[in-house]
Amino acid sequence: MTDRRAGPTSSKVQGIAAEVRRRIVEREWRQGDRIPDEADLAIEFDAARATVNKALQLLADEGLLDRRRRAGTRVAVDPVRKATFTISLVREQVEHAGMDYSHRVVAQRRSPIPADIAERLGLPEGEVLVHMRTVHYGDGRPFQLEDRWINPRAAPGLDRLDFWQLNANEWLVRNIPYLRADFAFAAENANRRDARLLRTEPGRALLILHRTTWNDIGPITTVRLAFRPGHRVGAENGRSDSQ
Repeated sequence: MTDRRAGPTSSKVQGIAAEVRRRIVEREWRQGDRIPDEADLAIEFDAARATVNKALQLLADEGLLDRRRRAGTRVAVDPVRKATFTISLVREQVEHAGMDYSHRVVAQRRSPIPADIAERLGLPEGEVLVHMRTVHYGDGRPFQLEDRWINPRAAPGLDRLDFWQLNANEWLVRNIPYLRADFAFAAENANRRDARLLRTEPGRALLILHRTTWNDIGPITTVRLAFRPGHRVGAENGRSDSQ
Protein backbone atom coordinates (compact mmCIF):
# COMPACT_ATOMS: atom_id res chain seq x y z
CA MET A 1 0.00 0.00 0.00
CA THR A 2 1.32 3.45 -0.85
CA ASP A 3 0.47 6.94 0.34
CA ARG A 4 1.50 9.70 -2.05
CA ARG A 5 0.75 13.40 -2.06
CA ALA A 6 -0.60 14.91 -5.27
CA GLY A 7 1.43 17.93 -6.38
CA PRO A 8 -0.07 21.31 -7.32
CA THR A 9 -0.57 22.17 -10.99
CA SER A 10 1.31 25.46 -10.81
CA SER A 11 5.08 25.13 -11.02
CA LYS A 12 5.46 28.32 -8.98
CA VAL A 13 3.22 26.95 -6.23
CA GLN A 14 5.15 23.69 -6.36
CA GLY A 15 8.49 25.46 -6.08
CA ILE A 16 7.43 27.54 -3.07
CA ALA A 17 5.91 24.51 -1.35
CA ALA A 18 9.10 22.50 -1.94
CA GLU A 19 11.30 25.19 -0.39
CA VAL A 20 9.03 25.67 2.65
CA ARG A 21 8.84 21.89 3.05
CA ARG A 22 12.65 21.69 2.91
CA ARG A 23 12.98 24.26 5.69
CA ILE A 24 10.62 22.23 7.85
CA VAL A 25 12.23 18.87 7.09
CA GLU A 26 15.74 20.24 7.73
CA ARG A 27 14.45 21.97 10.88
CA GLU A 28 15.31 25.51 9.85
CA TRP A 29 11.73 26.10 10.97
CA ARG A 30 10.93 23.90 13.97
CA GLN A 31 7.66 22.56 15.30
CA GLY A 32 5.59 25.35 16.77
CA ASP A 33 7.59 28.13 15.07
CA ARG A 34 5.59 30.87 13.40
CA ILE A 35 6.72 31.25 9.81
CA PRO A 36 6.95 34.59 7.94
CA ASP A 37 3.72 36.21 6.82
CA GLU A 38 2.39 35.59 3.31
CA ALA A 39 3.30 39.14 2.27
CA ASP A 40 6.93 38.64 3.33
CA LEU A 41 7.14 35.27 1.59
CA ALA A 42 5.63 36.77 -1.55
CA ILE A 43 8.49 39.28 -1.63
CA GLU A 44 11.10 36.60 -0.91
CA PHE A 45 9.83 34.28 -3.65
CA ASP A 46 8.92 37.07 -6.09
CA ALA A 47 5.38 35.73 -6.33
CA ALA A 48 1.83 36.91 -5.92
CA ARG A 49 0.43 36.61 -2.42
CA ALA A 50 -2.31 34.32 -3.76
CA THR A 51 0.38 31.96 -5.08
CA VAL A 52 2.06 31.83 -1.67
CA ASN A 53 -1.32 31.19 -0.07
CA LYS A 54 -1.89 28.18 -2.33
CA ALA A 55 1.55 26.77 -1.51
CA LEU A 56 1.03 27.15 2.24
CA GLN A 57 -2.43 25.62 2.01
CA LEU A 58 -0.94 22.63 0.21
CA LEU A 59 1.46 22.09 3.12
CA ALA A 60 -1.37 22.61 5.61
CA ASP A 61 -3.30 19.86 3.81
CA GLU A 62 -0.22 17.63 4.14
CA GLY A 63 -0.22 18.34 7.88
CA LEU A 64 3.07 20.23 7.95
CA LEU A 65 1.59 23.65 8.71
CA ASP A 66 -1.07 24.84 11.14
CA ARG A 67 -2.94 27.86 9.74
CA ARG A 68 -5.25 29.92 11.94
CA ARG A 69 -6.99 33.18 11.17
CA ARG A 70 -5.36 36.12 13.00
CA ALA A 71 -2.83 33.76 14.61
CA GLY A 72 -0.61 33.32 11.57
CA THR A 73 0.89 30.12 10.21
CA ARG A 74 3.04 27.83 12.34
CA VAL A 75 4.94 24.62 11.75
CA ALA A 76 2.60 21.90 12.98
CA VAL A 77 3.38 20.00 16.18
CA ASP A 78 3.46 16.23 15.48
CA PRO A 79 2.87 17.09 11.79
CA VAL A 80 2.57 13.54 10.52
CA ARG A 81 -0.56 13.05 12.63
CA LYS A 82 -2.60 14.68 9.83
CA ALA A 83 -1.48 12.23 7.17
CA THR A 84 -3.96 10.11 5.23
CA PHE A 85 -3.32 7.17 7.51
CA THR A 86 -2.42 7.37 11.17
CA ILE A 87 1.20 7.24 12.32
CA SER A 88 0.86 6.37 15.95
CA LEU A 89 3.29 6.04 18.83
CA VAL A 90 3.84 2.57 20.24
CA ARG A 91 3.60 4.10 23.70
CA GLU A 92 0.07 5.30 22.90
CA GLN A 93 -0.95 1.89 21.56
CA VAL A 94 0.22 0.22 24.77
CA GLU A 95 -1.38 2.77 27.06
CA HIS A 96 -4.60 2.72 25.03
CA ALA A 97 -4.74 -1.00 25.81
CA GLY A 98 -4.58 -0.13 29.53
CA MET A 99 -0.98 -1.23 30.12
CA ASP A 100 2.15 0.50 31.40
CA TYR A 101 4.64 1.18 28.62
CA SER A 102 8.39 0.55 28.59
CA HIS A 103 10.99 -0.27 25.97
CA ARG A 104 14.49 -1.75 25.70
CA VAL A 105 17.10 -1.22 22.96
CA VAL A 106 18.61 -4.60 22.20
CA ALA A 107 21.21 -3.52 19.65
CA GLN A 108 22.36 -0.35 17.90
CA ARG A 109 25.22 0.19 15.50
CA ARG A 110 26.15 1.64 12.11
CA SER A 111 26.09 -1.13 9.52
CA PRO A 112 26.20 -1.52 5.72
CA ILE A 113 22.73 -2.27 4.39
CA PRO A 114 22.12 -5.69 2.80
CA ALA A 115 20.58 -6.12 -0.64
CA ASP A 116 16.94 -6.41 0.49
CA ILE A 117 17.11 -3.24 2.60
CA ALA A 118 18.95 -1.37 -0.19
CA GLU A 119 16.19 -2.30 -2.64
CA ARG A 120 13.47 -1.20 -0.21
CA LEU A 121 15.15 2.17 0.38
CA GLY A 122 16.43 2.77 -3.13
CA LEU A 123 20.00 3.15 -1.87
CA PRO A 124 23.23 1.44 -2.94
CA GLU A 125 23.90 -1.89 -1.28
CA GLY A 126 26.54 -1.46 1.43
CA GLU A 127 25.69 2.16 2.31
CA VAL A 128 26.14 2.62 6.05
CA LEU A 129 23.01 3.45 8.07
CA VAL A 130 22.00 3.21 11.72
CA HIS A 131 20.61 -0.25 12.50
CA MET A 132 18.82 -0.94 15.74
CA ARG A 133 16.49 -3.46 17.38
CA THR A 134 14.07 -2.48 20.12
CA VAL A 135 11.47 -4.37 22.14
CA HIS A 136 8.40 -2.44 23.31
CA TYR A 137 6.61 -3.77 26.41
CA GLY A 138 3.16 -3.53 27.96
CA ASP A 139 3.05 -4.33 31.68
CA GLY A 140 6.51 -5.85 31.31
CA ARG A 141 5.44 -8.28 28.57
CA PRO A 142 6.70 -7.99 24.97
CA PHE A 143 4.25 -6.04 22.83
CA GLN A 144 6.20 -5.37 19.64
CA LEU A 145 9.66 -6.09 18.22
CA GLU A 146 11.17 -3.37 16.03
CA ASP A 147 14.03 -3.98 13.57
CA ARG A 148 14.86 -0.55 12.13
CA TRP A 149 17.29 1.10 9.71
CA ILE A 150 17.60 4.91 9.83
CA ASN A 151 19.21 7.12 7.19
CA PRO A 152 21.15 9.92 8.98
CA ARG A 153 21.15 12.14 5.88
CA ALA A 154 17.33 12.31 5.89
CA ALA A 155 17.06 12.70 9.68
CA PRO A 156 18.94 15.88 10.68
CA GLY A 157 20.16 15.81 14.28
CA LEU A 158 20.31 12.03 14.46
CA ASP A 159 24.05 11.95 15.17
CA ARG A 160 23.56 13.93 18.40
CA LEU A 161 21.05 11.49 19.88
CA ASP A 162 21.50 8.56 22.23
CA PHE A 163 18.98 5.95 21.12
CA TRP A 164 20.06 3.67 23.93
CA GLN A 165 17.99 6.01 26.08
CA LEU A 166 15.68 7.71 23.56
CA ASN A 167 12.68 6.06 21.89
CA ALA A 168 13.44 6.14 18.14
CA ASN A 169 9.77 5.68 17.19
CA GLU A 170 8.74 8.74 19.20
CA TRP A 171 11.65 10.92 18.03
CA LEU A 172 11.02 10.18 14.35
CA VAL A 173 7.27 10.79 14.61
CA ARG A 174 7.74 14.09 16.43
CA ASN A 175 10.74 15.47 14.54
CA ILE A 176 11.04 14.10 10.99
CA PRO A 177 7.94 14.69 8.84
CA TYR A 178 7.52 12.22 6.00
CA LEU A 179 6.20 12.98 2.52
CA ARG A 180 5.66 9.44 1.24
CA ALA A 181 5.28 6.02 2.79
CA ASP A 182 5.08 2.40 1.68
CA PHE A 183 3.86 -0.30 4.01
CA ALA A 184 2.77 -3.93 3.80
CA PHE A 185 1.41 -6.47 6.28
CA ALA A 186 2.38 -10.13 6.19
CA ALA A 187 2.15 -13.27 8.29
CA GLU A 188 5.47 -14.92 9.12
CA ASN A 189 6.58 -17.71 11.40
CA ALA A 190 8.70 -16.49 14.28
CA ASN A 191 12.41 -17.06 13.75
CA ARG A 192 14.69 -17.71 16.71
CA ARG A 193 15.35 -14.03 17.37
CA ASP A 194 11.63 -13.16 17.13
CA ALA A 195 10.77 -15.98 19.49
CA ARG A 196 13.43 -15.07 22.04
CA LEU A 197 12.62 -11.36 22.16
CA LEU A 198 8.83 -11.77 22.02
CA ARG A 199 8.98 -14.68 24.50
CA THR A 200 7.16 -17.11 22.26
CA GLU A 201 7.93 -20.35 20.43
CA PRO A 202 9.94 -20.54 17.19
CA GLY A 203 7.59 -21.10 14.28
CA ARG A 204 4.66 -19.31 15.96
CA ALA A 205 2.64 -17.25 13.46
CA LEU A 206 3.23 -13.50 13.84
CA LEU A 207 1.75 -10.39 12.26
CA ILE A 208 4.55 -8.46 10.53
CA LEU A 209 4.50 -4.88 9.23
CA HIS A 210 7.17 -3.60 6.82
CA ARG A 211 7.16 0.17 6.67
CA THR A 212 9.34 2.74 4.85
CA THR A 213 9.10 6.54 4.83
CA TRP A 214 10.71 9.25 2.68
CA ASN A 215 11.13 13.02 2.75
CA ASP A 216 12.63 15.48 0.23
CA ILE A 217 16.14 14.39 1.16
CA GLY A 218 15.57 10.67 0.63
CA PRO A 219 14.51 7.58 2.57
CA ILE A 220 14.14 8.25 6.30
CA THR A 221 13.66 4.85 7.84
CA THR A 222 12.54 1.33 7.08
CA VAL A 223 11.32 -0.90 9.86
CA ARG A 224 10.12 -4.46 10.34
CA LEU A 225 7.61 -4.64 13.18
CA ALA A 226 6.83 -8.07 14.62
CA PHE A 227 3.79 -8.03 16.90
CA ARG A 228 3.15 -10.32 19.82
CA PRO A 229 1.08 -13.44 19.03
CA GLY A 230 -2.62 -12.62 18.91
CA HIS A 231 -2.12 -8.92 18.07
CA ARG A 232 -4.93 -7.36 15.98
CA VAL A 233 -4.89 -4.18 13.90
CA GLY A 234 -7.62 -1.59 14.49
CA ALA A 235 -9.92 -1.66 11.50
CA GLU A 236 -10.87 2.00 11.36
CA ASN A 237 -7.41 3.55 11.09
CA GLY A 238 -4.66 0.91 11.25
CA ARG A 239 -3.37 2.04 14.65
CA SER A 240 -0.62 -0.60 14.65
CA ASP A 241 1.12 1.59 12.07
CA SER A 242 4.04 3.61 13.46
CA GLN A 243 7.10 5.30 12.03
